[in-house]
Amino acid sequence: MSLKLYYAPGACSFVPHAALELAGADFEPVLVKLHKGEQRTPEFLALNPRGQVPVLVDDGVAITQIVAICLHLDARFPQAGLLPGVGLARTRALEVLAWMNNTAHPTFTHVFMPAKFTDDAAAQAAVKAHALRQYRDLLTELETLVARRAGAWLAGDRPGVLDAYALTLLRWGGFAGIDPATLPQTWALAQALADVPAVARVIERERLKLNVYQPTAA
Repeated sequence: MSLKLYYAPGACSFVPHAALELAGADFEPVLVKLHKGEQRTPEFLALNPRGQVPVLVDDGVAITQIVAICLHLDARFPQAGLLPGVGLARTRALEVLAWMNNTAHPTFTHVFMPAKFTDDAAAQAAVKAHALRQYRDLLTELETLVARRAGAWLAGDRPGVLDAYALTLLRWGGFAGIDPATLPQTWALAQALADVPAVARVIERERLKLNVYQPTAA
């Protein structure tokens, strides 16, 4: 059985990338250079016709979409505790994962890539400004979730996919002009996760800077 993850630095593919390392999986990381259009090559489109990362290839079978990949890895490596195993704790974790993926994530897409939603320049500016206000509110909601967590991590006593997604969403906020220090609980969680050796390997491989926020000059 072989595993291969197609990822792009700093993209949402960070989540399964971290999950694979946390699980101690033997896998091949494959860099996809989005800025060079490698996601649109015939070879990549044969794996994912949507031209998106991440793509997990498990024993020759391509799997796409964050939630599907995370659930697949959780089933593949149950000992890793990437998500709670059973009961209401698992239901609540899946609830947060779905919210991260179907609400917070696409809101940032409207901030970062408004051209995906309209070809009118004025409308793009309006879409971006509106989504930025929404994204600030969503990160505040994430801050509350982090503050109310019962264990050391979002889904208990072991780092998992929720923590990797939280780090990703907070990091993206820096690109949107949101200082992570204004979200101290989430920022502390992200820094703690970045210090976990398995996740530190991912950050080094992707050459990521955790805090990308730059204050506006007065």
